[in-house]
Amino acid sequence: MGSERRDHGALEAEVMGVLWAGEHPMTAAQVHEALGDPGLVYKTVLTVLGRLYGKGLLDRERSGRAHAYEPRRGPADEVASRMNQALARGVDRMAVLQHFVAGLDPEDERALRDLLDTGE
Repeated sequence: MGSERRDHGALEAEVMGVLWAGEHPMTAAQVHEALGDPGLVYKTVLTVLGRLYGKGLLDRERSGRAHAYEPRRGPADEVASRMNQALARGVDRMAVLQHFVAGLDPEDERALRDLLDTGE
């Protein structure tokens, strides 16, 4: 991860990835260290954690003078939620679903068919 400028969405995704990989709630300092980018300012990580908390994606608890953060949901739950939100915003839900399925690779399409057939 270089120190080049990222958009906020990319950095948020990286921070969530670190938190999902963590076994325990993490402080901003721990997240900053885990990101491993010496060009990334600690305060930026703190700001991103605050935004993610404000969006309801993280829980936080006091840890000494700092806060420790952990994801409210796992990565699969989060991605599924985003997919449902995107579907809900679509003007033509059937067209959105058709384009989604058309973009799947054969293995994912089979998995989706199996899920729909079994209801699991």
